[in-house]
Amino acid sequence: MIDRYTTKEMSDIWSEENRLDVMLKVELAVCEAWAKLGEIPGEALDDILKKASVSASRVAEIEAETHHDTIAFVSAVAETIGENGRFVHLGLTSSDVLDTASSVILRQSLELINSNLSDLRRAVLDKANENKYLPCIGRTHGIHAEPMTLGLKFLNWAAELDRDAERIALAEKQIAVGKISGAVGTYAMCPPEIEKIVCEKLGLSLPDVTNQILQRDRHAAVLNALALLGCGLERMATEIRHLQRTEVAEVFEPFAKKQKGSSAMPHKRNPIKCERVCGMARLLRAYATTAMENVALWHERDISHSSTERVIWPDSFNIAHFMLRDLKSIVDGLVIDKDKIQKNLDLTGGAIYSQRVLLTLVDKFKLSREAAYAVVQSNAMRTLGGEGSFFDLLMSDERLKGLIDEAELRSLFDVGFYTKHVDYIFKNFE
Repeated sequence: MIDRYTTKEMSDIWSEENRLDVMLKVELAVCEAWAKLGEIPGEALDDILKKASVSASRVAEIEAETHHDTIAFVSAVAETIGENGRFVHLGLTSSDVLDTASSVILRQSLELINSNLSDLRRAVLDKANENKYLPCIGRTHGIHAEPMTLGLKFLNWAAELDRDAERIALAEKQIAVGKISGAVGTYAMCPPEIEKIVCEKLGLSLPDVTNQILQRDRHAAVLNALALLGCGLERMATEIRHLQRTEVAEVFEPFAKKQKGSSAMPHKRNPIKCERVCGMARLLRAYATTAMENVALWHERDISHSSTERVIWPDSFNIAHFMLRDLKSIVDGLVIDKDKIQKNLDLTGGAIYSQRVLLTLVDKFKLSREAAYAVVQSNAMRTLGGEGSFFDLLMSDERLKGLIDEAELRSLFDVGFYTKHVDYIFKNFE
C-alpha cells in the first residue's frame, strides 16, 4: 500500500510488530491453558511468561533458512525462553496461531473502521440538519425531476452509513472467532478445553466446527462489508462530483488556499479528493472478489488463500480507513452555493411542477389521464424548448380555458408542497 494512502492507526495494527505480538499472545494463552490442565509445570509457565518475547528481525533471519514463517516465529520465541521454550506451540498447528491471531487483528481493524464510520456519519448528519429545509432540485437519470431538500440528500447518505455500520458489526461478530483444534480440526493433539480457555482470554467466540483453518467465508464477509462501505462512500463522492460540475456548480469539495487544479489551466477546481475516493472503491471491490475466491480450498486446507490475504487484508483496511477520513474532511469542508441551487431550481421555467398540475387536472377537474398528460407534456416540452414559462404556456392553452383560474394554477407552483413531510422523514434520525 502506498504510504500516502495509509493512516498511522491502521498501519500500526497491520504492522509486523503487532502481528507477531498478537501471535505471541496466542501462544502464551495456550501455554497458560496447558498449565491449567497440568501439562506444563507452574514454574515452567512462570519462566515462559517472564522471558517470552519476539523480534521481527530474528524471525526474518530464521525464516530465510526455514522458508516457514510460523516455524521461524516459534523458534525465535523459544530462543528467548531457553529450556522451557520447548512448551511453546505444544499440540498446535500453524493455523491455530495464525488464524486466531488474524481474528484478533481483523477485529481490531473493524473497531477502528467503526469508530471512523461513526465520525463520518455524524458529519453527514450535521450537514443534513444544516440544510434540512433548503429546497433543491431532485434529479433522476441526471435530469431535473421534482423539488426536494439538500438535507434529504445528506440524510439518505446517513441512512446508508447506518446500514454499513450494521454490516461491519455483523462481520466483526463472524470473524471474532478463535481456533485451537489442531491439524484437521479434530482436537486430537490439543483438547477442546485449550480452545475454550484461549478464546475466553482473547475475547473470541468458539467455532462450531473447523478443519485446519477458520473457514474463509468469515473473512470474505469482512471484505464484502468493506467493499459495500466503499460503494456507499463512492456514491457520496460521485454525487459531490456531479454537483461540482461547471454546469451544476451547487456543491464543491474544499479547495485549499494554495491548491492548484491543473498544471495547464489555472481556472480549474477539480474534485480530486472525491475522484480518489471513487477510485479506491474499485480496489475494495476487487479485493472482496479475491476474498470470495479464497473460500473454496482443497479438502481441509491448502495455502492458495494465504499469499493473497497478506495483501488484501492490510490493503483493504488501510484503503477503507483512508477513504472514511478523506470523505469526512470533504463533508466537513463542503462549500454550498445556495444562490446557484435556487437558479437551478428555476432553470426549467417551472416544468418541474408538471406532475402536480397533471394530478390536479385529473383529480379535481376530471380530465382523463391521457388528455391531461397531453396538455401538460406538450407545454412542458415547449417550456424546455425555450418558448416561455410553464405557467404562462398553460394559462394560454385553449384546452384549459375556463377550467382552471390563474390563482389556482399559481398555487400548484409552490415548492413548499414538496418539502412538507421533511420533518417526518428526519424523525427517524433523532
